[in-house]
Formats: sequence, structure tokens, C-alpha cells
Amino acid sequence: MAGPTVYVDADACPVKAEVLRVAERHGVPVVFVSNGGLRPSRDPMVRHVVVSKGADAADDWIAEHAAAGDVVVTADIPLASRALERGAQALGPTGKPFTESSIGGALAMRDLKQHLRETGAIAGHNPAFTTRDRSAFLGALDQALRRAARQAAEAGPRDGPARHSA
Repeated sequence: MAGPTVYVDADACPVKAEVLRVAERHGVPVVFVSNGGLRPSRDPMVRHVVVSKGADAADDWIAEHAAAGDVVVTADIPLASRALERGAQALGPTGKPFTESSIGGALAMRDLKQHLRETGAIAGHNPAFTTRDRSAFLGALDQALRRAARQAAEAGPRDGPARHSA
């Protein structure tokens, strides 16, 4: 049984270095998916996937490859929902986990805020990313990888072809 993989929606991800640090400690591979512009790593546990410039190309790639037991790091709520549907854990860069019980509300709030921005009722600014967010993310990713490792150990070997072939 292969252990978990961390998939990162990397184009605007503010916690790439933190992902690498926690993943190295757990000995799990990381896949950064972006439209380009990321410096490749020499670490054999780190893979960069460059997708086309399409609006959702990185999201689509991650959603197709993430599997049960993996961890997806993204601020994109629809991608988080797709990851959960595949059995993966989804974690925002502020450390907030997306769960089956919270994703519906998160999607509804996203749609409401988009509507309010489009009508001019609110400005389109996100809160600044803080040191507290970074710290919360480190703890949340560590917990998610511990959970994934426990689930992998309990599940035993998988049948079928290797799941992380690209």
C-alpha cells in the first residue's frame, strides 16, 4: 500500500515551503500542480506538474489524481469539494480543513460572496495571510498526514494498478 501523497494547488499557494517541511518529516511525496513559473526541486519526493493555462486546468488535474487517503492543499472551495468526493482530505492554506459537513456551507458562502462582488455590494479583497495562519496550517497538515497514515495502515494493500502514475 502506498501512503498518502500531498497535492498542492500551487499557483497562488502561500504555504509551499511549509508543505515541504511537514511532508519531509512524514516521508510523503508532494506534487505541486501549477500553470508554470515554479522552480523545480531536486528532491525525489517532490514533483512539479505543469498544466495548460486554462482556468481550472490545475484543479482538474488534481481532482483526477487525488485518491482516498491523499491530502489536497487548496484555497479553491470547488476543488476541495471534488477532493472530498474522491476520499482525499482537503486543507486550506490557513489550516482550515474542508470536511463533508462543512463543504456545503463553504460552497454556498463562496457563491454568495461572488454574487455580492459582482453586484458591487462588497469589495473583492481577501484578508491578509498572517503568521498565525501559517502556524495553523503547519499543525493542520501534520494532523492530516497522521490521519492519512493511520487510514492507510488500517486499509491494508490496495488492489489494482499503481494509483499515482501520471
